Parts: sequence; C-alpha cells; structure tokens
Amino acid sequence: MKNFILAAGFSLLATAGLAGPQYLDNTGFAVSGYDVVAYFDLEQSAVGTAQPEAVPGKKSITADYNGATFAFSTAANRDTFLANPDKFAPQYDGHCAYGVSRGGKVPGNPHLWRIVDGKLFLNITKNVVGFWEEDIPGNITLADGNWTGIEPAAASSNPIPSFSSPAPSAY
Repeated sequence: MKNFILAAGFSLLATAGLAGPQYLDNTGFAVSGYDVVAYFDLEQSAVGTAQPEAVPGKKSITADYNGATFAFSTAANRDTFLANPDKFAPQYDGHCAYGVSRGGKVPGNPHLWRIVDGKLFLNITKNVVGFWEEDIPGNITLADGNWTGIEPAAASSNPIPSFSSPAPSAY
C-alpha cells in the first residue's frame, strides 16, 4: 500500500509539470517564430539595458512541442531542442513572466527576454521589463506560485503591443 501511495504521488507530480497552451501570435509559431535555442548563445546585456535581437527561425526547420510549432535557424538548434525541449522552451508557455507574477496570462515579446538560472523568460513591453528587473528573483517566485493556478487557463489571444513579427523566413 505504501508503494502504491508513493507511485500515485509521483504520478501527480509528473502531471503537474505538463505545460498549458503555448502563446501563439499571428505567425502561428511559438515565440513568434524566433529560435529558442539561439537565445542561449547570445550574450546577455546587463539588467537595465536592451538585450540583443532574437534570432529568427526558418519555416523549413521546425519541431512540435506543447501543442505548438517552434522554428529554428539551424537544424542543429532544432536537434538540440528536441533532445531537451523543457530546457529551451520559454517559461510560462511563452507568456509574459511579469504578467504571470501578477496572476495573469499576457503575451511574451521575443525581443524582451532574459535567461535566469538556465531558463528563458519573456516579457511584454519595455516598461514591464523595468518592473520585472526591479526584483527578478522575487518576480520568478511569485510567477512560479501563480502558475499552477493559471496554467490550465486558455493561452492569451492578445497581440503583443507595438510589435510586428514577420513570419519565420522561408529558407
């Protein structure tokens, strides 16, 4: 009986880690078609300064994960993603990390990013990045606490403000 209870508990923990609906914009791609593996090769800027531009993916190099299609700039990046998608997929299913810390799902902008403790976080606007960066560890703690309650809710269907994303390149 004890083993059954332990197995049931581990089963519940495993299902709690399943992701909810991924944020998709009008491109139809996760992270607006930008290569999530490439973020980890970019040199991060200091807190308070803009990050380098995200690397666009290609329509011809994709992988499906969490009910969404991710685009990649190279086949090697796609293969790296497929080997461990949880490592590279953005936190909170591509929604704004600060928004989640405040209890809601709003879009994440692929150009407003930061990697913290090996995880990719997106935010919605430059102003929000300022609030996020005032206390990144505290905001992550709040977002992680809120996420279990809002994760099952539908993905945001809002556009990213002041952002136009070309679809991934045809190459």
